[in-house]
Amino acid sequence: MNLSWVTLTVRDMDESIRFYTDIVGLTVSERRPAGPDMELAFLGDGETKLELVCNKSVHEFSIGASISLGFEVGSLDETMAVLKAKDIPIHSGPFQPNPHIKFFFITDPNGLKIQFIQQM
Repeated sequence: MNLSWVTLTVRDMDESIRFYTDIVGLTVSERRPAGPDMELAFLGDGETKLELVCNKSVHEFSIGASISLGFEVGSLDETMAVLKAKDIPIHSGPFQPNPHIKFFFITDPNGLKIQFIQQM
């Protein structure tokens, strides 16, 4: 069994797509209406796939505080510099729990924690 994708409910589709394309580096593979006041977008290719769902008739939803999505980067320092230039604050970190991994967290436009990880 393989994980097909992770689904996120978002408040604003355009803002969320900008975040996941500009900051995380995913590409939009499909974007389409899914009924009245509802839109879907699929991002990523290969093993990393994300489905965004925006339902204009839903005004309140919550994202669990203990959930995060992790994305591996080549350089944590370079990623932090890019985020700083884009005025995106670091939520927490960086952390280095052992000599082989470093990571930090930011939040997406919906409050979901996003972890950037560098394997050493």
